[in-house]
Amino acid sequence: MLALGVWQSLLDGIGWVVAKIYDLVPNYGVTIILLTVLIRVVLLPLGIKQIRSMQHMQIIQPKIKQLQTKYKGNRTKQQEEIMKLYKEYGVNPFSGCWPVLLQFPILISMYSVLRQPQHPIHIPEGTKLYAVIQQQVPQPITSLDEIPAQPGPTGGTSFLGMNLLCSAKEAGNPDATISDSRKVGDTQIVYPLNCGNTVADRIPYYVFAALMFGTTYFQQRQMTKATPAGSASQQQQTLMKIMPLMFGVFGIFFPAGLVIYWTTSNAWQIGQQYFMLKSRPTAETLAARAGSGDKKPAKKGFMATMMERAQNERTKRNPEAGPARKPGTPKPGTPKPGSGSKPPRNSGSGGGSGGDRKKRPKR
Repeated sequence: MLALGVWQSLLDGIGWVVAKIYDLVPNYGVTIILLTVLIRVVLLPLGIKQIRSMQHMQIIQPKIKQLQTKYKGNRTKQQEEIMKLYKEYGVNPFSGCWPVLLQFPILISMYSVLRQPQHPIHIPEGTKLYAVIQQQVPQPITSLDEIPAQPGPTGGTSFLGMNLLCSAKEAGNPDATISDSRKVGDTQIVYPLNCGNTVADRIPYYVFAALMFGTTYFQQRQMTKATPAGSASQQQQTLMKIMPLMFGVFGIFFPAGLVIYWTTSNAWQIGQQYFMLKSRPTAETLAARAGSGDKKPAKKGFMATMMERAQNERTKRNPEAGPARKPGTPKPGTPKPGSGSKPPRNSGSGGGSGGDRKKRPKR
Protein backbone atom coordinates (compact mmCIF):
# COMPACT_ATOMS: atom_id res chain seq x y z
CA MET A 1 0.00 0.00 0.00
CA LEU A 2 2.86 2.36 0.82
CA ALA A 3 4.52 1.73 -2.56
CA LEU A 4 1.20 2.36 -4.33
CA GLY A 5 0.78 5.64 -2.46
CA VAL A 6 4.30 6.74 -3.42
CA TRP A 7 3.64 5.81 -7.05
CA GLN A 8 0.38 7.76 -7.18
CA SER A 9 2.11 10.75 -5.59
CA LEU A 10 4.77 10.59 -8.31
CA LEU A 11 2.11 10.53 -11.04
CA ASP A 12 0.27 13.44 -9.43
CA GLY A 13 3.54 15.36 -9.29
CA ILE A 14 4.22 14.81 -12.99
CA GLY A 15 0.63 15.79 -13.81
CA TRP A 16 1.06 18.99 -11.80
CA VAL A 17 4.26 19.88 -13.68
CA VAL A 18 2.60 19.20 -17.05
CA ALA A 19 -0.35 21.42 -16.12
CA LYS A 20 1.92 24.26 -14.93
CA ILE A 21 3.97 24.19 -18.12
CA TYR A 22 0.75 24.21 -20.17
CA ASP A 23 -0.47 27.25 -18.23
CA LEU A 24 2.68 29.09 -19.38
CA VAL A 25 2.84 27.63 -22.90
CA PRO A 26 -0.70 26.65 -24.00
CA ASN A 27 0.46 24.14 -26.60
CA TYR A 28 0.24 20.47 -25.64
CA GLY A 29 3.05 19.31 -27.94
CA VAL A 30 5.47 22.02 -26.80
CA THR A 31 4.50 21.28 -23.21
CA ILE A 32 5.46 17.61 -23.61
CA ILE A 33 8.76 18.57 -25.27
CA LEU A 34 9.63 20.98 -22.45
CA LEU A 35 8.73 18.36 -19.85
CA THR A 36 10.98 15.85 -21.65
CA VAL A 37 13.89 18.29 -21.61
CA LEU A 38 13.30 18.92 -17.90
CA ILE A 39 13.39 15.18 -17.16
CA ARG A 40 16.56 14.71 -19.21
CA VAL A 41 18.26 17.58 -17.37
CA VAL A 42 17.41 15.93 -14.04
CA LEU A 43 18.81 12.63 -15.33
CA LEU A 44 21.89 14.28 -16.88
CA PRO A 45 24.34 13.23 -14.10
CA LEU A 46 23.25 9.61 -14.47
CA GLY A 47 23.57 9.81 -18.25
CA ILE A 48 27.10 11.22 -18.00
CA LYS A 49 28.03 8.53 -15.50
CA GLN A 50 26.69 5.84 -17.81
CA ILE A 51 28.74 7.01 -20.79
CA ARG A 52 31.90 7.52 -18.72
CA SER A 53 31.51 4.04 -17.27
CA MET A 54 31.32 2.57 -20.77
CA GLN A 55 34.43 4.51 -21.83
CA HIS A 56 36.37 3.37 -18.75
CA MET A 57 35.37 -0.22 -19.42
CA GLN A 58 36.62 0.17 -22.98
CA ILE A 59 40.00 1.42 -21.71
CA ILE A 60 40.63 -1.49 -19.33
CA GLN A 61 39.16 -4.12 -21.64
CA PRO A 62 42.63 -5.26 -22.89
CA LYS A 63 43.72 -5.84 -19.28
CA ILE A 64 40.56 -7.83 -18.61
CA LYS A 65 41.32 -9.98 -21.66
CA GLN A 66 44.82 -10.63 -20.31
CA LEU A 67 43.48 -11.72 -16.94
CA GLN A 68 40.90 -13.96 -18.56
CA THR A 69 43.64 -15.65 -20.57
CA LYS A 70 46.04 -15.90 -17.62
CA TYR A 71 43.50 -17.47 -15.25
CA LYS A 72 41.53 -19.37 -17.85
CA GLY A 73 41.45 -22.54 -15.77
CA ASN A 74 40.63 -20.85 -12.46
CA ARG A 75 37.30 -19.07 -12.63
CA THR A 76 37.38 -17.90 -9.02
CA LYS A 77 40.87 -16.41 -9.29
CA GLN A 78 39.92 -14.80 -12.59
CA GLN A 79 36.94 -12.99 -11.06
CA GLU A 80 39.00 -11.97 -8.05
CA GLU A 81 41.72 -10.40 -10.20
CA ILE A 82 39.18 -8.65 -12.43
CA MET A 83 37.49 -7.13 -9.35
CA LYS A 84 40.92 -5.93 -8.16
CA LEU A 85 41.42 -4.33 -11.57
CA TYR A 86 38.05 -2.53 -11.31
CA LYS A 87 39.01 -1.26 -7.87
CA GLU A 88 42.47 -0.19 -9.01
CA TYR A 89 41.08 1.96 -11.83
CA GLY A 90 37.95 3.09 -9.99
CA VAL A 91 35.60 1.48 -12.52
CA ASN A 92 32.12 0.26 -11.65
CA PRO A 93 30.90 -2.14 -14.37
CA PHE A 94 27.28 -1.85 -13.21
CA SER A 95 26.99 1.95 -13.17
CA GLY A 96 26.09 2.01 -16.86
CA CYS A 97 22.97 -0.10 -16.35
CA TRP A 98 20.97 2.22 -14.10
CA PRO A 99 20.11 4.98 -16.60
CA VAL A 100 18.83 2.36 -19.07
CA LEU A 101 16.72 0.63 -16.43
CA LEU A 102 15.43 3.96 -15.13
CA GLN A 103 13.89 4.81 -18.51
CA PHE A 104 11.21 2.15 -18.18
CA PRO A 105 9.51 3.38 -14.96
CA ILE A 106 9.67 6.93 -16.35
CA LEU A 107 8.03 5.75 -19.59
CA ILE A 108 5.32 3.96 -17.60
CA SER A 109 4.68 7.05 -15.47
CA MET A 110 4.48 9.27 -18.56
CA TYR A 111 2.05 6.83 -20.15
CA SER A 112 -0.13 6.94 -17.03
CA VAL A 113 -0.19 10.75 -17.07
CA LEU A 114 -0.58 11.39 -20.83
CA ARG A 115 -3.10 8.70 -21.71
CA GLN A 116 -6.81 9.42 -21.39
CA PRO A 117 -9.00 8.69 -19.54
CA GLN A 118 -7.16 8.54 -16.22
CA HIS A 119 -8.21 6.88 -12.98
CA PRO A 120 -7.45 8.69 -10.79
CA ILE A 121 -7.02 11.94 -12.71
CA HIS A 122 -3.43 13.17 -12.37
CA ILE A 123 -4.01 16.54 -14.07
CA PRO A 124 -5.06 19.05 -11.36
CA GLU A 125 -8.59 20.36 -11.63
CA GLY A 126 -9.02 24.04 -12.47
CA THR A 127 -6.01 24.15 -14.81
CA LYS A 128 -6.16 24.98 -18.52
CA LEU A 129 -4.99 21.51 -19.53
CA TYR A 130 -7.67 19.88 -17.42
CA ALA A 131 -10.32 22.00 -19.12
CA VAL A 132 -9.25 21.19 -22.71
CA ILE A 133 -9.04 17.46 -21.95
CA GLN A 134 -12.46 17.48 -20.32
CA GLN A 135 -13.93 18.87 -23.55
CA GLN A 136 -13.02 15.62 -25.32
CA VAL A 137 -12.91 13.08 -22.48
CA PRO A 138 -15.22 14.26 -19.67
CA GLN A 139 -14.57 12.25 -16.52
CA PRO A 140 -15.65 10.80 -14.28
CA ILE A 141 -18.82 9.55 -15.99
CA THR A 142 -21.70 8.55 -13.71
CA SER A 143 -24.43 8.06 -16.37
CA LEU A 144 -24.55 7.28 -20.07
CA ASP A 145 -26.16 10.65 -20.77
CA GLU A 146 -22.88 12.38 -19.84
CA ILE A 147 -20.99 10.69 -22.70
CA PRO A 148 -20.71 13.18 -25.61
CA ALA A 149 -22.39 12.07 -28.83
CA GLN A 150 -19.90 13.97 -31.03
CA PRO A 151 -16.13 14.44 -30.68
CA GLY A 152 -15.10 17.53 -28.74
CA PRO A 153 -12.85 20.33 -30.03
CA THR A 154 -9.19 19.34 -30.45
CA GLY A 155 -7.65 22.82 -30.41
CA GLY A 156 -6.15 22.44 -26.96
CA THR A 157 -4.43 19.11 -27.65
CA SER A 158 -3.40 19.45 -31.32
CA PHE A 159 0.20 19.60 -32.52
CA LEU A 160 1.52 19.52 -36.10
CA GLY A 161 -1.81 18.26 -37.44
CA MET A 162 -2.22 15.56 -34.76
CA ASN A 163 -4.63 15.22 -31.88
CA LEU A 164 -2.16 14.06 -29.21
CA LEU A 165 -4.88 12.03 -27.46
CA CYS A 166 -5.09 9.79 -30.55
CA SER A 167 -2.73 7.06 -31.69
CA ALA A 168 -1.50 6.19 -35.18
CA LYS A 169 -3.84 3.19 -35.11
CA GLU A 170 -6.87 5.52 -34.78
CA ALA A 171 -5.58 8.23 -37.14
CA GLY A 172 -7.77 9.09 -40.13
CA ASN A 173 -10.71 7.10 -38.79
CA PRO A 174 -13.87 9.24 -38.68
CA ASP A 175 -15.37 6.83 -36.15
CA ALA A 176 -12.34 6.76 -33.84
CA THR A 177 -13.10 6.17 -30.19
CA ILE A 178 -11.25 5.74 -26.94
CA SER A 179 -12.49 3.27 -24.34
CA ASP A 180 -12.61 3.73 -20.60
CA SER A 181 -11.64 0.93 -18.25
CA ARG A 182 -14.77 1.60 -16.22
CA LYS A 183 -18.41 0.87 -16.96
CA VAL A 184 -21.77 2.43 -16.20
CA GLY A 185 -23.76 -0.55 -15.07
CA ASP A 186 -22.96 -3.20 -17.68
CA THR A 187 -22.20 -0.71 -20.47
CA GLN A 188 -18.61 0.08 -21.46
CA ILE A 189 -17.81 3.82 -21.55
CA VAL A 190 -16.58 4.84 -25.01
CA TYR A 191 -15.63 8.40 -25.97
CA PRO A 192 -15.68 9.61 -29.62
CA LEU A 193 -12.42 11.29 -30.69
CA ASN A 194 -11.55 13.52 -33.63
CA CYS A 195 -8.43 11.83 -35.09
CA GLY A 196 -8.91 13.06 -38.67
CA ASN A 197 -11.06 11.83 -41.53
CA THR A 198 -8.73 11.27 -44.47
CA VAL A 199 -5.63 9.31 -45.37
CA ALA A 200 -3.61 12.54 -45.33
CA ASP A 201 -4.50 12.99 -41.66
CA ARG A 202 -2.59 9.80 -40.88
CA ILE A 203 0.72 11.06 -42.24
CA PRO A 204 1.98 13.02 -39.17
CA TYR A 205 1.10 10.10 -36.88
CA TYR A 206 3.01 7.64 -39.04
CA VAL A 207 5.95 10.02 -39.39
CA PHE A 208 6.34 10.30 -35.61
CA ALA A 209 5.93 6.55 -35.17
CA ALA A 210 8.77 6.08 -37.68
CA LEU A 211 10.84 8.69 -35.85
CA MET A 212 10.26 6.85 -32.59
CA PHE A 213 11.56 3.64 -34.18
CA GLY A 214 14.45 5.36 -36.01
CA THR A 215 15.76 7.34 -33.04
CA THR A 216 15.54 4.29 -30.77
CA TYR A 217 17.50 2.24 -33.30
CA PHE A 218 20.15 4.93 -33.82
CA GLN A 219 20.55 5.53 -30.09
CA GLN A 220 20.99 1.80 -29.42
CA ARG A 221 23.45 1.49 -32.32
CA GLN A 222 25.40 4.43 -30.94
CA MET A 223 25.59 2.70 -27.56
CA THR A 224 26.62 -0.60 -29.13
CA LYS A 225 29.57 1.03 -30.90
CA ALA A 226 30.70 2.60 -27.63
CA THR A 227 30.39 -0.66 -25.68
CA PRO A 228 33.68 -2.59 -25.39
CA ALA A 229 33.75 -5.72 -27.53
CA GLY A 230 32.90 -8.78 -25.47
CA SER A 231 31.74 -6.83 -22.40
CA ALA A 232 28.03 -6.98 -23.24
CA SER A 233 26.28 -10.21 -22.38
CA GLN A 234 24.14 -12.13 -24.87
CA GLN A 235 21.02 -10.86 -23.09
CA GLN A 236 22.16 -7.23 -23.40
CA GLN A 237 22.92 -7.65 -27.10
CA THR A 238 19.51 -9.22 -27.68
CA LEU A 239 17.81 -6.38 -25.77
CA MET A 240 19.59 -3.79 -27.92
CA LYS A 241 18.23 -5.49 -31.05
CA ILE A 242 14.69 -5.98 -29.77
CA MET A 243 14.14 -2.52 -28.24
CA PRO A 244 13.87 -0.59 -31.55
CA LEU A 245 11.35 -3.09 -32.91
CA MET A 246 9.41 -3.09 -29.65
CA PHE A 247 9.15 0.70 -29.55
CA GLY A 248 8.34 0.82 -33.25
CA VAL A 249 5.24 -1.25 -32.44
CA PHE A 250 4.50 0.93 -29.41
CA GLY A 251 4.58 3.98 -31.68
CA ILE A 252 1.51 2.63 -33.50
CA PHE A 253 -0.60 2.00 -30.40
CA PHE A 254 0.64 4.67 -27.95
CA PRO A 255 -1.03 8.10 -27.80
CA ALA A 256 0.78 10.56 -30.04
CA GLY A 257 1.73 12.65 -27.01
CA LEU A 258 3.75 9.76 -25.59
CA VAL A 259 5.39 9.18 -28.99
CA ILE A 260 6.55 12.81 -28.96
CA TYR A 261 7.96 12.33 -25.47
CA TRP A 262 9.97 9.24 -26.41
CA THR A 263 11.22 10.71 -29.70
CA THR A 264 12.36 13.90 -27.97
CA SER A 265 14.05 11.87 -25.22
CA ASN A 266 15.90 9.81 -27.85
CA ALA A 267 17.02 12.95 -29.70
CA TRP A 268 18.41 14.40 -26.45
CA GLN A 269 20.19 11.14 -25.65
CA ILE A 270 21.72 10.92 -29.13
CA GLY A 271 23.10 14.46 -28.86
CA GLN A 272 24.38 13.86 -25.33
CA GLN A 273 26.12 10.64 -26.33
CA TYR A 274 27.63 12.29 -29.42
CA PHE A 275 29.41 15.00 -27.44
CA MET A 276 30.36 12.67 -24.57
CA LEU A 277 31.77 9.96 -26.83
CA LYS A 278 33.63 12.58 -28.82
CA SER A 279 35.57 13.68 -25.72
CA ARG A 280 36.60 10.25 -24.45
CA PRO A 281 39.23 9.92 -21.67
CA THR A 282 42.54 8.19 -22.32
CA ALA A 283 44.24 5.35 -20.47
CA GLU A 284 46.76 7.84 -19.04
CA THR A 285 44.08 10.08 -17.51
CA LEU A 286 42.24 7.09 -16.04
CA ALA A 287 45.49 5.70 -14.57
CA ALA A 288 46.39 9.12 -13.17
CA ARG A 289 43.00 9.43 -11.54
CA ALA A 290 43.35 5.94 -10.08
CA GLY A 291 46.85 6.82 -8.80
CA SER A 292 45.64 9.99 -7.11
CA GLY A 293 42.85 8.01 -5.51
CA ASP A 294 45.38 5.61 -3.97
CA LYS A 295 46.87 8.44 -1.91
CA LYS A 296 43.63 8.89 -0.05
CA PRO A 297 43.13 6.80 3.08
CA ALA A 298 41.17 3.68 2.31
CA LYS A 299 37.71 3.54 3.77
CA LYS A 300 36.97 0.74 6.19
CA GLY A 301 34.56 -1.87 5.04
CA PHE A 302 31.36 -2.75 6.81
CA MET A 303 32.70 -5.97 8.36
CA ALA A 304 35.93 -4.29 9.51
CA THR A 305 33.95 -1.53 11.18
CA MET A 306 31.66 -4.01 12.95
CA MET A 307 34.62 -6.07 14.21
CA GLU A 308 36.32 -2.95 15.53
CA ARG A 309 33.17 -1.93 17.39
CA ALA A 310 32.83 -5.41 18.87
CA GLN A 311 36.45 -5.31 20.09
CA ASN A 312 35.90 -1.89 21.67
CA GLU A 313 32.88 -3.25 23.53
CA ARG A 314 34.92 -6.20 24.84
CA THR A 315 37.64 -3.83 25.97
CA LYS A 316 35.14 -1.71 27.88
CA ARG A 317 33.74 -4.76 29.67
CA ASN A 318 37.16 -6.25 30.45
CA PRO A 319 39.83 -3.52 30.45
CA GLU A 320 42.58 -6.02 31.37
CA ALA A 321 41.97 -7.93 28.14
CA GLY A 322 43.10 -4.96 26.05
CA PRO A 323 42.94 -4.93 22.28
CA ALA A 324 43.02 -8.17 20.35
CA ARG A 325 46.56 -9.52 19.75
CA LYS A 326 47.76 -10.39 16.29
CA PRO A 327 49.02 -13.93 15.69
CA GLY A 328 52.66 -14.32 16.86
CA THR A 329 52.51 -11.43 19.33
CA PRO A 330 53.73 -12.50 22.81
CA LYS A 331 51.44 -12.19 25.78
CA PRO A 332 51.82 -9.21 28.10
CA GLY A 333 54.60 -9.78 30.68
CA THR A 334 56.52 -12.26 28.56
CA PRO A 335 60.14 -11.10 28.25
CA LYS A 336 61.24 -10.31 24.76
CA PRO A 337 64.10 -12.27 23.25
CA GLY A 338 67.48 -10.62 23.84
CA SER A 339 66.24 -8.37 26.64
CA GLY A 340 68.95 -9.65 29.05
CA SER A 341 66.68 -11.24 31.63
CA LYS A 342 67.16 -14.99 32.22
CA PRO A 343 64.56 -17.41 33.47
CA PRO A 344 65.25 -18.91 36.94
CA ARG A 345 67.03 -22.28 36.94
CA ASN A 346 65.35 -25.36 38.26
CA SER A 347 66.34 -26.49 41.72
CA GLY A 348 66.98 -30.07 40.69
CA SER A 349 65.36 -33.28 41.80
CA GLY A 350 65.97 -32.66 45.48
CA GLY A 351 63.53 -29.81 45.55
CA GLY A 352 66.07 -27.48 47.22
CA SER A 353 66.37 -23.79 46.94
CA GLY A 354 68.36 -24.06 43.74
CA GLY A 355 71.89 -23.14 45.14
CA ASP A 356 75.32 -24.25 43.83
CA ARG A 357 75.69 -28.01 43.51
CA LYS A 358 79.17 -27.95 45.12
CA LYS A 359 77.75 -26.58 48.39
CA ARG A 360 75.08 -29.24 48.69
CA PRO A 361 75.85 -31.96 51.27
CA LYS A 362 76.76 -35.41 50.01
CA ARG A 363 74.52 -38.33 50.79
